[in-house]
Amino acid sequence: MAEHLVCSAKGCRQEAAWALRWNNPKLHTADRRKTWLACPDHRVHLENFLGARSFLRETIPVADLPPESGVGGSEPRVSPDEPT
Repeated sequence: MAEHLVCSAKGCRQEAAWALRWNNPKLHTADRRKTWLACPDHRVHLENFLGARSFLRETIPVADLPPESGVGGSEPRVSPDEPT
């Protein structure tokens, strides 16, 4: 990926190394995946935030993101401090 992807943690501007793939089963179909990006420093915090709500589906390296993930284009970034 040529684009510089930034960590989704509030206020963080570090380059993302991880993609946290998640969905809210009350709002999204089972196959829908939203993506938050995480730098190494915020990976565990963001995983814990999503995991506590049973939203986290998988964590993968950013390099392994499928092209249809929408990261860097159509899908807006959401801070864990904002409602989903």
